[in-house]
Order: sequence, then C-alpha cells, then structure tokens
Amino acid sequence: MQGGGSQSDIELGAKISKQGDVRLGRISPQRMSLALLEVKTKQTHGARVWCVPFARTLSGVQIMGNAKEWWGKARGHYDRGRTPAPAAVMSFKATRKNPNGHVAVVSKVISQREVLVNHANWSRNRVSIDMVAVDVSPKNDWSSVRLESVPGHLGAVYPVDGFIYPKTLK
Repeated sequence: MQGGGSQSDIELGAKISKQGDVRLGRISPQRMSLALLEVKTKQTHGARVWCVPFARTLSGVQIMGNAKEWWGKARGHYDRGRTPAPAAVMSFKATRKNPNGHVAVVSKVISQREVLVNHANWSRNRVSIDMVAVDVSPKNDWSSVRLESVPGHLGAVYPVDGFIYPKTLK
C-alpha cells in the first residue's frame, strides 16, 4: 500500500521469539523496530518496499545489489551454509517468476525442516512477519522451500541457494 500505510501493511504470523532458543544470534527488538520504521517511511512517501534493504537492516548482513547476487557476494565475507539459524538470511535463486531473486531473514527455527521468516515485498510493497518456510528438498538440504503466501497457506516451491550468517559480535 502506498501513502500513509496501516497495520494491514504488515502480515503477522506467530509471535516474534524473544526466548533463548537462538543458535547464531537473534533479531533484536531494536533491529526489528528500525527495519519496520524504514518500511513505514518508504510507504508514507510513496516509495516501494523491497526485500533487500529490509533484510540488510534486519539481519545486519551488509550486502548490496539484487537479492539474486547475495549468495555469490557473501563468499569470503560471511559464512554460508545449508542450516537455518535465527538472524540468517535465506537467499533465494532467481527464477522466471522471480527474476531478481529474494531474501528473507530467519526469525525462528521450528524444526529441522521448518522455520519462520521475516521478509518484505513477497506480497507487493508489504512486510510479512514470522511466515512459515518449509524445506521440501528431496535431500533435506533447504535447496527448495515453500513459503506461506498468506497466513496458513503454503505457496509454490522456490529454489534456495542457502543461508548467509551474520557476523556475531564478541
């Protein structure tokens, strides 16, 4: 939605986890507030909300360029892998339907094959919070996922490069 924005601009799934169930890190309430403030500001000024700036602000992974470039650009700068972890960026490959790729930030690991993600512009110009992503890959390696398109309904299968892990502060 362009213009003033409203609560309907943010889709809520489960509640954001604030427990100590995080392995690599967690999404701090401050990062979430900043990411949502940036979205609200863009919507208020009629600007488009994209997945890349939202994921960059929320995760702290400082990669520039289209989402389809994140996996390659992360090499040598961030650890990458096939295991989901809170605050990690799920990097989607480009497809005919999604030519610029997509990025989403893991908010909680539910099981070995299910996570919750926060992302922008999956639904045009909106933010989706704690939406389910399910690993449907034959090898259980997170190379293919289905995402909630709307709360409670999984959409099509999308190819994933893997997860980009934010640098942790020591």
